[in-house]
Amino acid sequence: MLIPAMLALWGLALVGAYALACFLYDNFKSLAQICIALLAPYFAPAEQKSLTERFGKWAVITGSTDGIGKQYAFQLASRGLNVVLVSRSTDKLIAVAREIESKYSVKTKWIAIDFSSGQEIYDHLRKELDSVPVGVLVNNVGANVDYPDDLDHIPEDKLWQLININVGAVTMLTRTVLPGMKKRGQGAIVNISSGSELQPLPYMTVYAATKAYIHNFTLAMQHELEPFGITCQLVSPMFVTTKMNNFSTTIMEGGLFIPNAEMYAKFATFTLGKTKQTTGYWSHGIQYGVMKLAPEWLRTVIGGIMNKQFRKEYYDQQKLGTPAH
Repeated sequence: MLIPAMLALWGLALVGAYALACFLYDNFKSLAQICIALLAPYFAPAEQKSLTERFGKWAVITGSTDGIGKQYAFQLASRGLNVVLVSRSTDKLIAVAREIESKYSVKTKWIAIDFSSGQEIYDHLRKELDSVPVGVLVNNVGANVDYPDDLDHIPEDKLWQLININVGAVTMLTRTVLPGMKKRGQGAIVNISSGSELQPLPYMTVYAATKAYIHNFTLAMQHELEPFGITCQLVSPMFVTTKMNNFSTTIMEGGLFIPNAEMYAKFATFTLGKTKQTTGYWSHGIQYGVMKLAPEWLRTVIGGIMNKQFRKEYYDQQKLGTPAH
């Protein structure tokens, strides 16, 4: 009887160790995958192909005149990809295209589109991209509320803007480029989500819900596209000092865990082709993992408290007339 009992205990211990290992990996896999990506070239240098060899010569980046999207465009151009810049402001598009061409030996194309307009824009966008062999699509364009607030206080137009931009653009642009990628048997789709996907987020309710959509959409598309040799990467940044976060003086101060867009994009683009799911930045991987250790209800409560503080910071800015930079 003693031996079977000991075997049972050992079996339970092994099951427990396996469960713990899976739990820790799931929580800290973004950080682990960034470390693996950094070390891989030293162990398998012959397997490392350039982005153009692996995916194609053209990249499309939405929301590419500011913040993370603009820096993605510069990083991809620095790696030899021609870039199609898609954003709302014609003047900014021209300026960014000229800057990229002056720094790198690549071609640029720009398309002025307002994604908040919804379905009506996509026929024009498809025509503009019809002659472009898109190798990499970066679905970066996104919108947020002006500051955290109760749902019934947010203008209806703003809510439709969040849905059309954060949900509509990633869905329809992915659908647009897929036939060409499938035909060529290569390509990469990078969907920029947010750490907000981790839990319901009071006072930024719709924004967080749209990011949860991007999370689920991307993970499902990974399974659909794997047989065609197409990469679909989920990138979930935590806070970055971009104008989307202007409502908070705390965020805009930056720091070790809050990089600027340029620093963030350098790390994030490095993970392309190496990881399917990442926070894109080493310290964000730590944050994401630690946050997942807490139960969802606690993360939701903490998120609500945090957003109330951000709302207070916004109100204080309005009183002083000094927006965060």
